Amino acid sequence: MIKDFMELGIEKEMTDRLEKLKITTPTPVQIKSIPYILKGRDVIAQAQTGTGKTLAFLLPILQNIDPSSNEIQALIITPTRELAIQITEEAQKLISVKGINVLSAYGGQDVEKQLSKLKGNIHLVIGTPGRLLDHLRRESINLDKLKMLVLDEADQMLHMGFIEEVDAILNFTPDEKQVMCFSATFNKEVKKLAKNYMVEPHYVSVKSENVTLDEIEQIIVKTTDRGKQDALCKMIDEQQPFMAIIFCRTKRRVSNLNEALRGRGYNSDELHGDLSQAKREKVMKDFRNAKLQLLVATDVAARGLDIGGVTHVYNYDMMLDTESYIHRIGRTGRAGEKGVAVTFVTPKHSASLEKLEGDLKADIKKIEMIKHHNKEEHFRRGNKESENSGDKNKRGRETQGNKEKKGMTFKDFLEKENKRGRKGKRGPKKTSSKRS
Repeated sequence: MIKDFMELGIEKEMTDRLEKLKITTPTPVQIKSIPYILKGRDVIAQAQTGTGKTLAFLLPILQNIDPSSNEIQALIITPTRELAIQITEEAQKLISVKGINVLSAYGGQDVEKQLSKLKGNIHLVIGTPGRLLDHLRRESINLDKLKMLVLDEADQMLHMGFIEEVDAILNFTPDEKQVMCFSATFNKEVKKLAKNYMVEPHYVSVKSENVTLDEIEQIIVKTTDRGKQDALCKMIDEQQPFMAIIFCRTKRRVSNLNEALRGRGYNSDELHGDLSQAKREKVMKDFRNAKLQLLVATDVAARGLDIGGVTHVYNYDMMLDTESYIHRIGRTGRAGEKGVAVTFVTPKHSASLEKLEGDLKADIKKIEMIKHHNKEEHFRRGNKESENSGDKNKRGRETQGNKEKKGMTFKDFLEKENKRGRKGKRGPKKTSSKRS
């Protein structure tokens, strides 16, 4: 059995650097991919985020780059800016071993600044389809000598409608090149892509069940659309996540939920496609550095993100399919750590829940929260749990909402809630429940 990267063919200087980064044992997708990529074979690998797939293509690419050449020798195409930034950050940790220069080209950056940097000696380019195509049409980058091409998150790239841009980019590359395709699924579109651009590829598959589900406690919360926000807050207060990602279906729902959470005093922010690049980078930096406890995001914005320390995933909106579910919950339970995934299901999504359990061949634990919570009861429970959470939840962090609740009477709490005037919040019960 292969125990280290040198057995896979990675040079000693690079393995020494990996050891300093505390990366010593290759993952299954790395074991199955690296030897073939080093030999120059086309490779198509099915692997989820969190399997170590980035190093599976990055290590052999860096080893095969000739730093004495001034040509762009490798190109990595990703569907999102966040993923481009993430791969670049991984590359930056390793490139000094050989003196390789890397450019990250994605939308939202200063074009002139990128062009200025490109005048240097660039060996590896990592970018999104739109910005790469922009550079190619400006003739600010030249891919005539390209040797290696990676399509990362290929299925998502096709799902987002980038196939025409990818086709256009490949038209600027030589016919003779090594192509690597990494995808969470082998659907017909990905297979067609492989057939068009790859020559006798070596196929690699890593079963998602062994990668993303074993260390994750899965919970279904049955609730209603009207009661979902209160149900989410109740779970957050009870579970005290260290860091959590909350998934919503649309950008508008992400913004609305984040605004509501911040209004309740939680330490949260949002991530979606309508943010400026500066804002997106700040949010991601804050979350990586654990300055944010809760990140509310769309599937597209969070696709491919690999962030350590995420203890919980909350599926606020039910996902469309089982693959999306696995992608979402795979953000937690990393590197042998335990994780928790909570999915909120309303009655209209009962059929989707049955299909999910059937696909996973699992009977997921369920909690009933159909009835609306009594606000005074929830407030008192939040106070009690906040006061007793210090010793019991050493890994967790107290939410801002609980901090604000401490030392307050229920009357004070209601007055503060009413002053905030959040739409859709319920006021104190008298003889019946009324809108505040």
